[in-house]
Amino acid sequence: MRITPEQLPAHLAQSVLPAYLVSGDEPLLVQECADQLRAAARAGGCSERQILDADGRDFDWQALRDCAANLSLFADHKLVELRLPGGKPGTEGSKALCEYLELADPGDRLLVVAGKLDKSAGNSKWYKAIDRAGGTVQVWPVRSRELPGWLERRIRSAGMRIDRDALGLLAERVEGNLLAALQEIEKLKLLGTDHITLASVNDGVLDNARYNLFATIDAALAGDTVHALRMLTGLRGEGVEPAVACWATSREVRLLDDLVRDVADGQRPQQALAARRVWKSRMGILQAALGRHDPASTATALTLALAADAAAKGYGPGDPWLALEQLLLHIAQP
Repeated sequence: MRITPEQLPAHLAQSVLPAYLVSGDEPLLVQECADQLRAAARAGGCSERQILDADGRDFDWQALRDCAANLSLFADHKLVELRLPGGKPGTEGSKALCEYLELADPGDRLLVVAGKLDKSAGNSKWYKAIDRAGGTVQVWPVRSRELPGWLERRIRSAGMRIDRDALGLLAERVEGNLLAALQEIEKLKLLGTDHITLASVNDGVLDNARYNLFATIDAALAGDTVHALRMLTGLRGEGVEPAVACWATSREVRLLDDLVRDVADGQRPQQALAARRVWKSRMGILQAALGRHDPASTATALTLALAADAAAKGYGPGDPWLALEQLLLHIAQP
């Protein structure tokens, strides 16, 4: 059964199924859905919780099978929570999940919390097994045009109201980071007013994500020229030192150049990313950049990075911000 995050509260008020999968790359919304499912399992008699972190190839899937075979020692029933940050359990994991669903105590509950799933996951045996036995909840990021409405609903539920201009500014400041958005709403609530104005947003909200330096670089790596340049303008307006911006951008250019050369030497992209110890959360962005770049284009990027750094430190010609703009444009569209 496919369930949207919006449908989940009403669904759980009626019944709690044996198994659920919550997946997506928006951590706050995934966490909130998982919290609802944990609470429902607890209310249904699952007073014991077993957590399994399947975050690498070394994970022993027998541990999941054992959860089905072992009766709870201290509780009527248990919640088995399987964390799957990579989004795919692999062949052995798929088999273990299917076996668990066949063997588990009917009173136990399984909660699988996964990262973003690709389209092929929906056709996999393990996904279909969970969908048959229980529910699958796919969490999607809140898009820019949806963000003001999302913020307004959260603000209303916190017992406050917000002016239109203040809502627009708040959405601009926290775009792309819902956790930061929630923190800012809590911060505004602590100001002791139920009416949020433009002045209170200006005074109380920091630039969390929109003008974040690393988000700017990631936007360029993802090929999103418009967002990258818009955020770069924000960084400049916020008084970020160009030398700091050059340092961070140059570091990513060097990493991209290393990865491109690894792939040119015959490594698969995933192998190269793992060997360079790239965080899983950034693999998708860098893999997208690898699809656009070759050794010649990253060599050009390194040259542009050197020019920007020289301008920022005062021993090279030109405006460092314009040099950074050229660099980000090249990263996004070589």
